[in-house]
Amino acid sequence: MITKWTAERMPDVTGKTALITGGNSGIGFEAAKALAARGAEIILAVRNEAKGKEAEKRIKAANGNAKVTIMSLDLSDLISIRHFTNQFLQQYSSLNLLINNAGVMVPPHSKTKDGFELQFGCNHLGHFALTGLLLPLLMETPHSRVVTVSSIAANSGEIYFDNLDGEKGYSPMKFYRQSKLANLLFAKELQKRLEAAGSTTISAAVHPGISNTNLLSRGSGKEPNALLKLLVKLFSQSAEMGALPTLYAATEAIEGGAYIGPDGKDAKKGYPVDMMGDVLFKPDVAEKLWSASEELTKVTYIFKKR
Repeated sequence: MITKWTAERMPDVTGKTALITGGNSGIGFEAAKALAARGAEIILAVRNEAKGKEAEKRIKAANGNAKVTIMSLDLSDLISIRHFTNQFLQQYSSLNLLINNAGVMVPPHSKTKDGFELQFGCNHLGHFALTGLLLPLLMETPHSRVVTVSSIAANSGEIYFDNLDGEKGYSPMKFYRQSKLANLLFAKELQKRLEAAGSTTISAAVHPGISNTNLLSRGSGKEPNALLKLLVKLFSQSAEMGALPTLYAATEAIEGGAYIGPDGKDAKKGYPVDMMGDVLFKPDVAEKLWSASEELTKVTYIFKKR
C-alpha cells in the first residue's frame, strides 16, 4: 500500500455509479465530493432531502461537471428501504459502488419503525437489508464493490444476541459498539459468501478513526454537550481525512474482505492502511448474526445475478 495515500492519488472513476448512504454531511459527503471530482455518478441516499439538495449544491460548486442525484431513504424503516431499492432498480442498470456510510451514535434508548434498537437497526440492519436487495444488481456489475463503514469502537464491541433490542438493559456506547462490530462482521461475512459464489463483486470494511463530524448529534434529537464537542475537536481529525479509508477501499486495488483504517497511533488518525480486521472476525458469531439479520429484516440474500 502506498504510504500517505490521499484523495489526489485516487484513480479516475469516470462512468461508474456510486451509491452513498448518508452522503449529505461528514465522511459521506467528503467521499461523495471526491468521487464526483474523479468522474463518478453519485447517488446520495438521504433521510432529509433538503439537506441532500444542499449537499448536491456544495458538490457542484466544487466541481461544475459533477453528476449528483438525491434519493430519499430512511434506514430505520424497512418499507422505505424496499421502496428505495425498487426505485433504484427501475432507474439504474448497474451499480459499481455501494458505500454503507450512514449511521447514528449514542442516542437515548429508542426504536426504529420496525421495533429494532435504533443504532443496531439503522447502522447494521438497515444496511444489511439495503445491500441484500441490491445484491443481484451489484453482482451483475463486473468488479463492483460494497464498502461498509465500521468504527474503531468495534474493537471493544460485542453482539448481544439475547438483548438485541436493548429491553434487558441499554448503554448508548455499548450498543453503538455492537452496531459497529456488526458492520465489520457483515462486511467480512459478505465477502466470504461472494467468494463462495464465484462473484467478482467484493466487500470491504473501513473505519475513519476519530473524525470531527456531526455523528454525535444524529438520532438523539439534540446536540452533544460542550465538553464532549471540545474533546472531539481536540483529539479528532477532519472529516476529509476520515473519508480517506472509504475512498481507498472504493477505488484502489484491494483484497476482498480488507479492513482499511488510519495508520496513526492506535488507528485514531492518519492515512489509510489495512487494519488486519481478521482479529475481530469470529466466523461463528458472523454466521449467527447473518441468520438473525435475515430473520429480522425478512431479506434473504440470493447470490446470483437477476
